[in-house]
Amino acid sequence: MLQMIQFQKTYIFTLAIALFSFCSMAQNTQLFEQGNTLYNDAQYEEAIKKYQQILDTDMHSAELYFNLANAHYKLNHIAPSIFYYEKALQLAPNDSEIKQNMAFAKNMTLDAIDVVPEVGISKVINQVSHAVSFDAWAILAICFVFLSVFAFINYYLAKGTKTKRFSFTLGFVGLVLMLGSLVSAFNKYDLDKNDNPAIVFAQESKIKSEPNLRSTEAFILHEGTKVQVLDTVKNWKKIKLTDGKTGWIHSEDIKLLDSF
Repeated sequence: MLQMIQFQKTYIFTLAIALFSFCSMAQNTQLFEQGNTLYNDAQYEEAIKKYQQILDTDMHSAELYFNLANAHYKLNHIAPSIFYYEKALQLAPNDSEIKQNMAFAKNMTLDAIDVVPEVGISKVINQVSHAVSFDAWAILAICFVFLSVFAFINYYLAKGTKTKRFSFTLGFVGLVLMLGSLVSAFNKYDLDKNDNPAIVFAQESKIKSEPNLRSTEAFILHEGTKVQVLDTVKNWKKIKLTDGKTGWIHSEDIKLLDSF
């Protein structure tokens, strides 16, 4: 009897969550459509409010961020438009329309920062590592381990010379690919761990050489510039630009592009 009561409570609780999720989804769909209507009527501020209401429910989508970025772009809000285009790209990294619109938004920024290109073997390794996710590299490494084990077992059991030669070669190739997958997996993990981008939201921010107001000024950044956050000391963030420059910026002047 007690188990039946517990089952009923669990069932009711699960049903309540499902109904709440359904109602929330329906409400967000309605808000999204209202936002789109307001956007098409050039009421961009009101459209932003509708889109923001959806974000407040912890719902994310590339389309939502894209439309929110477009609305900010129409109002010449440089930093918010670039920020939300970046968020959209996190969910749809190959979307050409998002990339194109973000390029337009970046044309409004004041800072022209060069990009130091990667060279040599590190460039090749990083490109290979970015081909798939960390989990995919780990799965590939396991698959290559099984391939090598199977090949070497077949090598010892086989009687023919050609079969032995083929099995040994296959096993050796499997080991090489397994090691390559492990290297790529750990490199991918490090790249993702160290990738902590942010967008400058202050209209103008004085970057310091040390994390305090008394230190010398290293350079100045303006809104919309993308930086990499390297470290945090109290209310200061150590940042790095694409040209290799580093400095300290006040935490209130940037907004992190946190993952979901």
